[in-house]
Amino acid sequence: MDSISLLISLLLTLSISLLSFLLFRSTTRRNHRLPPGSLGLPLIGETLQLISAYKTQNPEPFIDDRVAKYGSIFTTHVFGEPTIFSADPETNRFILQNEGRLFVSSYPGSICNLLGKHSLLLMRGNLHKRMHSLTMSFANSTIIKDHLLGDIDRLVRTNLDSWTGRVLLMEEAKKITFELSMKQLMSVDPGEWSRNLMKEYMLMIEGFFSIPIAIFSPTYRKAIKARGKVVDALSLVVRERRRESEEGGERKNDMLAALLAGDGGVGFSDEEIVDFLVSLLVAGYETTSTSMTLAVKFLTETPLALAQLKDEHDAIGARKGEVEALEWDDYKSMPFTHCVVNETLRIANIIGGVFRRAMTDVTIKDYTIPKGWKVFASLRAVHLNPEYFKDARAFNPWRWQSNSGETNTANVFTPFGGGPRRCPGYELAKVELAVFLHHLVTRLSWVPAEEDRLVFFPTTRMQKRFPIIIQQLPKPASKVGK
Repeated sequence: MDSISLLISLLLTLSISLLSFLLFRSTTRRNHRLPPGSLGLPLIGETLQLISAYKTQNPEPFIDDRVAKYGSIFTTHVFGEPTIFSADPETNRFILQNEGRLFVSSYPGSICNLLGKHSLLLMRGNLHKRMHSLTMSFANSTIIKDHLLGDIDRLVRTNLDSWTGRVLLMEEAKKITFELSMKQLMSVDPGEWSRNLMKEYMLMIEGFFSIPIAIFSPTYRKAIKARGKVVDALSLVVRERRRESEEGGERKNDMLAALLAGDGGVGFSDEEIVDFLVSLLVAGYETTSTSMTLAVKFLTETPLALAQLKDEHDAIGARKGEVEALEWDDYKSMPFTHCVVNETLRIANIIGGVFRRAMTDVTIKDYTIPKGWKVFASLRAVHLNPEYFKDARAFNPWRWQSNSGETNTANVFTPFGGGPRRCPGYELAKVELAVFLHHLVTRLSWVPAEEDRLVFFPTTRMQKRFPIIIQQLPKPASKVGK
């Protein structure tokens, strides 16, 4: 096709799209009582406003502005689709609890393409229920206590003991959580292979909130290329493990072994297993490593909280004597640590919210969400609302203590989502964060190497990866020589 024909084709496509958009908007507004708001410009809606808003340090500039103008439920048009945003906890709970009945999981095309069509995030119906249950069976408190805690503790100690001088905390935290995920999912120990795989993963994740057209987006193009390398690497592992299983080799106690064995007599193809592992690796290392980094940031900026946390863990160390490894009873005896973990999850809001699609016309608070429309239940907007948390944008781990007066948070604190799609690894993530904090404050001291700032788009992260200068603390006399 020559350039003139291509131009004519493009203009025709845009004209049809514009006409469809205007007709759709007119019909929808006439037949439904939508929440107030704006669909923005044809085709792109308010996507550019959303992206530009998140270049500020405000965690929710796009939502804050529209909640102030329209209320806690509003209409917009982002990432190519009309979308209802909710910053209302009651509405969010309704959306999350009605998964599979009134709403289904639905994410931007870039995320869907990069995770793969068989990822847990995109599964629906009975298959999702089975795979969600299978994942939870490898991440419940009994499994963590009996099988995973030892690996978590060992890998955290090994990594922290290697830190010297200036380190990029977010990079080091990602290394820890990636190694943990590889061990838990596929029994792969740290090494050059896993380090190379992690580099490709990081490139892949950078493309999550990009235009899903390779020719228009270099970021997406690099992400797709990285996904191909990740898939190739994991496929080799899956094929080798399947061969070992068929030859009667020793079965390993990990997620891959369970996937190869099938579920209820139903086997999974290599492609299905690889996509599933891709999504679990993303969930297992990206969010937890960010939580680790931001916990350290918040503690560094709140010396009183850091001192109280250190006192708690020094007491655990003194009680244990020469035994360095944490046990389940130690984890359960960290009341202030659990407050720090909750507050980090609340204020950091690694998962800003969840996308769903309406399966039918849905009426919520006198408004109608039309069938086929996207909805976005914003968890972060609720967590940062002073109506539910006093001084909501301040780091205050004491708010989680029983005598703080702020303990009635069950219905508004949802860092891991809710309903049938609640993150199956929520307990594991909290344990990993607590173990990390224990060994961090008892083995190291640190100061920021330079100023850094928290950004929230396309993902929550420290802009410069939080560089710090660390110093190894001397071991207590009773531990010298161990």
